[in-house]
Amino acid sequence: MGTGGRSGQRPGKGSADGVTATPGASASCQYRCIECNQEAKELYRDYNHGVLKITICVSEQESCQKPVDKYIEYDPVIILINAILCKAQAYRHVLFNTKINCLCQIHGKLCVFCLLCEAYLRWWQLQDSNQNTAPDDLIRYAKEWDFYRMFAIASLEQTAYLIGIFTFLWVERPMTAKKKPNFILLLKALLLSSYGKLLLIPAVIWEHDYTPLCLKLIKVFVLTSNFQAIRVTLNINRKLSFMAILSGLLLESTMVYFFQRMEWDVGSDCTIYKSQHF
Repeated sequence: MGTGGRSGQRPGKGSADGVTATPGASASCQYRCIECNQEAKELYRDYNHGVLKITICVSEQESCQKPVDKYIEYDPVIILINAILCKAQAYRHVLFNTKINCLCQIHGKLCVFCLLCEAYLRWWQLQDSNQNTAPDDLIRYAKEWDFYRMFAIASLEQTAYLIGIFTFLWVERPMTAKKKPNFILLLKALLLSSYGKLLLIPAVIWEHDYTPLCLKLIKVFVLTSNFQAIRVTLNINRKLSFMAILSGLLLESTMVYFFQRMEWDVGSDCTIYKSQHF
């Protein structure tokens, strides 16, 4: 069997009979079947000499009798393509069966970098619409602080968006649920699924007539990824996931309206290219 996809898995441990297996899942990083979302004790067993056997889902509840995680054999590029296509199986593989969700640093770094991309987009739109006649030193100083301001505003709007999602899910969670929703895992999933914002920079650098459409498509892609992350992480239906996204957008829009009332140049998605095209 191929081993291209196993490089991202948590390392196995040896047993007395010489068989290597994936270790038992911890409380914070549990293995899941990518098909039925049931918990699993291991992903595969290595019988030495390169002989691997993928574990079959045999959960005591609703077992699907399929491989727990077929993606451990896949090349990372194939996994990335499936994640871009928003396949639930690929999301479960990344969120539950790899080391990426056990590394807290990557979520914060990705979040900051995405916010920097969004701040740059807003700053670029703001500078493109303003005509300054001040001396060069003052212009550079003002532009630098404009970027910091755009970063702060983008951070506040992102925070409002996340608060809206978490508030809705906290209110709507079933009172008789056996397990409480793992909101920490959900936060990590939402931050990871916002990777589409990285496409904002190429869309701005290679500016053309279709840039406004590209920016809208990027926004839709990020929201779709967030929708799938909520659905996979909490194992809830599409309706609740959709309503959670709408709640986040509603609170974010309220924050944007507040900034507009304060007469701040927020440079939000709804105002991009407004001055150039209208």
